[in-house]
Amino acid sequence: MKSCKDVEIICTKVQYKEASFLEKIKIKLHVLFCKTCQSFSKKNTELTSLCSKANIKTLPVEEKEKMKTELKSRI
Repeated sequence: MKSCKDVEIICTKVQYKEASFLEKIKIKLHVLFCKTCQSFSKKNTELTSLCSKANIKTLPVEEKEKMKTELKSRI
């Protein structure tokens, strides 16, 4: 069984659609037994839903990469 910290990370990956099928199964199993993670998962799902409804605009990938490059060059 995964630790609560692992579940937190996977839950966040699920939010951004980056979790694998196996990770999703592991989180569901853990959440069945852990009330704390169950609450965290529920709140994370609500947050994702609210962000989707807010129609938040983000930078295009190209702009993000450009910013990363510029920040790395400053170091």
